[in-house]
Amino acid sequence: MARQAIWQCQSIGANHSSTSKGCLFAMGQISSKRLFQTVAKQIENLIDEGLYPAGTRLPGERELAEKLGVSRVTIREAEIALQAIGRLEIKTGSGVYVSDNPPAMRHALPAVSAFEVTEARLLIESETAALAAHNIDEVGIEQLERLVAKMRSGSEEEANEADELFHLKIAEASNNAAMVHTVKSLWQMREEIPEIKQAYEAVCVHDAKSRTEEHKAVFDAVKARDPAGARAAMREHFHRLIDAMLDVAERKAIAEAQKKASASRERFAAATRIA
Repeated sequence: MARQAIWQCQSIGANHSSTSKGCLFAMGQISSKRLFQTVAKQIENLIDEGLYPAGTRLPGERELAEKLGVSRVTIREAEIALQAIGRLEIKTGSGVYVSDNPPAMRHALPAVSAFEVTEARLLIESETAALAAHNIDEVGIEQLERLVAKMRSGSEEEANEADELFHLKIAEASNNAAMVHTVKSLWQMREEIPEIKQAYEAVCVHDAKSRTEEHKAVFDAVKARDPAGARAAMREHFHRLIDAMLDVAERKAIAEAQKKASASRERFAAATRIA
């Protein structure tokens, strides 16, 4: 698992020193995310096999945790992921129920991490930007220019909306319907899977200026009809985003370690006083 995590970081630009450092701290978190994804799949398989029919209530977290050999936290994360794709309904104060109307599998959102979605966006949207630079018309250029301006001067909500529209307009300018569908699907994962949405919000709220300048760089290359430049600018945007996400993961891991160390210190200090 650690080798897989290292490969993923390297494949998305971990040659940067800050990213390499972040990868070391993020591996445990990524491994943990892999665990809840595995558990989500196990629960989904039990549903598909008829053990838990549509409309029925799942066993409680403790029972499922014992059954699947994981923590209650992992069960909770798996259930949230399955709720995001429409397989479960979490009713506060009542429990977790199997959805009566599960989505068609082709429309279901996968159980993926923010890193996986961002890696996919890097690979796909970089090539989409290159195609857009080759195919875009003057109307498309004007639309992109207005969106960059809104990202710079608008409110946080307006900037976020302009960010999404910018990427979708780039996809549309590629004149490739498959690219448009893929980019829209990736944005759906970004917005509708709670864990991924939170990961992006934790990063974007702190680096609005960098985000705007990176989109401006993509726009300039597209406007110049420079496919290689557009590809490079989009890749740089996602490299920086992944670096920032890894930094957040690193800070979170350090904070959690300090919290545990503080609790242990208090516990053993109390024990020495008793003795």
